[in-house]
Amino acid sequence: MLADHPTGPAEQTALDPLDPSLAVQAPGPANGTARGTSAEAFGPLLAALFPGTIPVRFRFWDGSSIGPADGPGTVIVRSNEALRRLLWAPGDLGLARAFVAGDLDFDGDLFLMLRALQDAIPDRDLRLGTRAAWAALESSARVGALGRPLPPPPEEIRARGWRHSKRRDARAISHHYDVGNDFYRLVLGPSLTYSCARFVDDDATLEDAQASKHELVCQKLGLPQQPGARLLDIGCGWGSMAMHAATRHGADVVGITISESQAERARERVAEAGLTDQVQIRLQDYRDLRGEQFDAISSIGMFEHVGSERTKQYFDTAHALLRPGGRFLNHAISSKGGSRLGGRSFLGRYVFPDGELLDVGDVVLAMHEAGFEVRDVESLREHYARTLRAWVANLEAHWDEAVALVGIGRARIWRLYMAASAVGFDDGGVSVHQVLAVLPEPGGRAAMPAVRTWT
Repeated sequence: MLADHPTGPAEQTALDPLDPSLAVQAPGPANGTARGTSAEAFGPLLAALFPGTIPVRFRFWDGSSIGPADGPGTVIVRSNEALRRLLWAPGDLGLARAFVAGDLDFDGDLFLMLRALQDAIPDRDLRLGTRAAWAALESSARVGALGRPLPPPPEEIRARGWRHSKRRDARAISHHYDVGNDFYRLVLGPSLTYSCARFVDDDATLEDAQASKHELVCQKLGLPQQPGARLLDIGCGWGSMAMHAATRHGADVVGITISESQAERARERVAEAGLTDQVQIRLQDYRDLRGEQFDAISSIGMFEHVGSERTKQYFDTAHALLRPGGRFLNHAISSKGGSRLGGRSFLGRYVFPDGELLDVGDVVLAMHEAGFEVRDVESLREHYARTLRAWVANLEAHWDEAVALVGIGRARIWRLYMAASAVGFDDGGVSVHQVLAVLPEPGGRAAMPAVRTWT
């Protein structure tokens, strides 16, 4: 629903005023059309936004409502300030600000509501076309929403500086990851792993599935066949992959992150596990790595922050660090044709500043151009949808504690972004791929098994 889509405004059609499922309801027991209510004022705007039929019910601050009573849920408009925010930032950003500020809310199954809203929008475009813009202006006048722009919620960030410079990247990463290790522990569970899990059966717990994903990466990198191998984990997070490789396969691991909070907690976890002789956690940018060599490299859930401008540098750096015959696994969210999270989108302002998803085909090509030979590509799309639903369930189960840790605004952001992302993975709007490559030895020997040795 709140994704950034580079599509233009679609032709809008009016709602059928005789459709009984769209009847406006006023406060109190009376049904039918109520004149002078907020629902009546918003009717033209909703008609312009949703061709055909309003997908969910909308309930307004005066108690009036419009939309199907038997739909997946209700969008609650708590204040006319929601419309003022939409007027000054039409589309995605205005709606995001209204939601984060608490002017908009959801009552019902959030996943089903997001799906219904997304399916009802032509080309999934939330920007206001000419007709919708005029309808929004008219509705605003009728409910007293005209006025100066409201300040954005404090959780909003505007990235400044040269895109994907080290300084700007550090600030973007801090915005997302340095919100508190205790908060992430609530959401992610004991594994403290912030990437797609791998559910091998219906009964697998989230922790089991994360361990399965880590083991899959180790198997693909050939770590079981080379005890004591030196592994570089780019974007190591809280150290879970590094600890798994060290514990299960005796790897000597260097994990790097540019999140201070992650590095601090990862070092604590490594010490608590008695792995300080095997695992080193560094607060370091991948661009500062040089003069070292590794037997294997993993990068899990970090590539989304690299950007297309830095893709060549990223893969060239990995190439220079890997010994001939070594393997490199890049695990990243992808989208068809690639997509950059816009600066006026919900995700770009509140979640992943400067985030960018590349087409998996472009990733494979870039790895080949850097000198790697790609040997395996696997999609885990359905697994990520299930992972995100587990994270949302964790957040909702610990809601009061999460709000106490990071505030209501940020808790609302994380709940919405994870639920919307799950919907995106469900329908294939986004995917996640593990791309395994090898650095061939002289003469072209790939040092790879003739058939897959992992399952």
